Amino acid sequence: MARSNTAPAQETNPPDFLAWHVANKGDKGFWTRIGAAWFHRDRKGLSLQLEVVPINGRIVLRTPLDDQKKEPGA
Repeated sequence: MARSNTAPAQETNPPDFLAWHVANKGDKGFWTRIGAAWFHRDRKGLSLQLEVVPINGRIVLRTPLDDQKKEPGA
């Protein structure tokens, strides 16, 4: 069964989620932005674009804050 291209043009749409690497060191968590994710047009999936891939810790997807959506290149 062929799939249609349901991913949006990511360059023009602000991301639906930001991807963060979270590394725990003791009681503190250190968050580093590593990418973004966009819903497919049918909203049944996501396209995830990572700038780096961490080898430890975890990846967390969070909705952007309003000021992060307005940043150029965010």
